[in-house]
Amino acid sequence: MLSRHGIRSLCCAAVATAILGLGTAASAAEEVKIGFLVKQAEEPWFQTEWAFAEKAGKEHGFTVIKIAVPDGEKTLSAIDSLAANGAKGFVICAPDVGLGPSIVAKAKQNGLKVMAVDDRFVDANGKFMEDVPYLGMAAFEVGQKQGAAMADEAKHRNWDWKDTYAVINTYNELDTGKKRTDGSVDSLTKAGLPADHILYTAQKTLDVPGSMDATNSALVKLPGSAKNLIIGGMNDNTVLGGVRATESSGFAAKNVIGIGINGTDAIDELKKPESGFFGSMLPSPDKEGYGTALSMYEWVTTGKEPAKFTAMADVTLITRANFKDVLTKIGLYK
Repeated sequence: MLSRHGIRSLCCAAVATAILGLGTAASAAEEVKIGFLVKQAEEPWFQTEWAFAEKAGKEHGFTVIKIAVPDGEKTLSAIDSLAANGAKGFVICAPDVGLGPSIVAKAKQNGLKVMAVDDRFVDANGKFMEDVPYLGMAAFEVGQKQGAAMADEAKHRNWDWKDTYAVINTYNELDTGKKRTDGSVDSLTKAGLPADHILYTAQKTLDVPGSMDATNSALVKLPGSAKNLIIGGMNDNTVLGGVRATESSGFAAKNVIGIGINGTDAIDELKKPESGFFGSMLPSPDKEGYGTALSMYEWVTTGKEPAKFTAMADVTLITRANFKDVLTKIGLYK
């Protein structure tokens, strides 16, 4: 028969066990939140990244807080908001890569982990912040594939390199952009396009009007023998603007090959029955959204830090012949 002391000890032990059990259950049920911040939330590319980040959350049991950060002020405010809402870390495509030091400082101040996607942070000296985990396109390699695709289509059309010229719209202020166009030119020259048939023209803005202006300034420099044109640039818009300029200058669609990069900004153009815009190199916004969100979740829950640099070189050439099927599979065409 137990003494009063023994009964009291058993009761205390039972209560302690119950409290510990409740604590464990509460801990197990604690919601894990991560942020996913993007610079242009209205763009299909970022919408797809968000959608697949949320898919990762549903499949692995965490919540994704989506925030648009079009400028520096909203970026820093969003980081404070994430912390206030219980997030443990965030993935970000910053509106300005030069905000890197400020973003990292703000993240540390709030005890948040940070990972960059698409665009890599640079420090005050313009050098990459290699200590921040980053996932993005292997820019030079993707550019090479773009250039090879343009050269292949030129050969398919039986173009003679003698009367074929290329206009490459550049934006060398952005390292990613420079690497893409450098890679594209590398493949074009290896395919046989003479180096003196390549005209470089710098863009002031990364949009369709900016690339139209840049291409127009190059077209006036073409010799009279120029019959066929290749239009290159770092993304879809830089090529779309270039194609618009060729239309205004009297080049027929059959004499122009423009291939962009991104795919998501080219859908309306590819719906047209004919255009000098032949296609686009589509990366993997689905893989980037899902992969970075999952990496951040694992980092905040298990301590497994993502690789400092993960390069994505997988791209698919989408054209009028296949864009609907390819984009439908990843939810970009409905």
